[in-house]
Amino acid sequence: MERREFVALICAFPALCAKKLPINILRQEHYVMTVNGKVSLSELGGALPHEHFITDFSGAGSENHPEYTELQALDLLLPHLKAVRDLGIQTIFECSPSYIGKNVKLLRKLSTLSGLNIITNTGYYAAVNQKYLPDHAYTESTVKLAERWISEYVNGIERSKIRPGFIKLGSDNAPLKEVEIKLIEAAAITHLKTGLKIAIHTGNAEAAVQELKILEKMGVKPSAFIWVHAQNDQTGETQIRLAKKGCWISLDGLNSTENSLNKYEKNIMKFKATGLLNRLLISHDDGFAAVKKDGQSGFIPYQNGNTLPYVTLFTKLKPALLKNGLTEKEFDLLTVTNPASAFRIDKR
Repeated sequence: MERREFVALICAFPALCAKKLPINILRQEHYVMTVNGKVSLSELGGALPHEHFITDFSGAGSENHPEYTELQALDLLLPHLKAVRDLGIQTIFECSPSYIGKNVKLLRKLSTLSGLNIITNTGYYAAVNQKYLPDHAYTESTVKLAERWISEYVNGIERSKIRPGFIKLGSDNAPLKEVEIKLIEAAAITHLKTGLKIAIHTGNAEAAVQELKILEKMGVKPSAFIWVHAQNDQTGETQIRLAKKGCWISLDGLNSTENSLNKYEKNIMKFKATGLLNRLLISHDDGFAAVKKDGQSGFIPYQNGNTLPYVTLFTKLKPALLKNGLTEKEFDLLTVTNPASAFRIDKR
């Protein structure tokens, strides 16, 4: 989409152009939107920018979705979230998009009972060969999709009054498919209207470059783009190049195996050597899958190398980094300052 086409579309759509965002959203200059409302940047504390709680991998078109009770979910998750809080973590960005089990009412209950800030998202996930896309993602226009996501920010998700704190998309490897491009353009419109940052699960480095080009063409600054799963960049050269442009480089998939710890330590120290620690985000991508077997619902951990979810960054990687020359101040930059800066919503 050319920029002039984008301008023409947005200006031809009165509901987007004329509507004012609620005054209570506009008053504060910088904040993050949690499932319990606005939180100032100073209140976020230590943060995990890419985790999951309970996901449903059956697909958008499935007729056999696993079901679970709120009590089952609370019993599963609360001990882990309290362990996270005891380590000094105060905020988790829950990255499960719509049609992959996002449950915002559960997130609000978990936030209240655990004492953690929890942030949910808007947007659609087109990775994994578009398995998790609803039919209307193909049939609706770019602007119509943006209208849906803007409405979730203004009015709340599924009439819950719970607002998203960022836009979550997913794409496979480059070259991007037509529907993937359309979703990125819709995210650009949503960002320009709401200030929500755009986090994109990205297949490979070439796809990240293409995503940035699309966003910039739509008038989005690189600092609004969070490249999720940037660890998939085989050489690391594109990470550095996009970080220098101002993008956020999110390394999601840390686990407690020696290979993973060494890889992440090396990557972080490379960013320190190049003076780019202030563009880096680190997380585990941990979570649980809801399943149904023999008519019974249950949960399976992702089994990605972490015996316990959400804690390896602090219990394993932090000591290794400090031993290798990273300072406490630099670790706080990675885990406190950077997530707040990456996801902050600026005054519109």
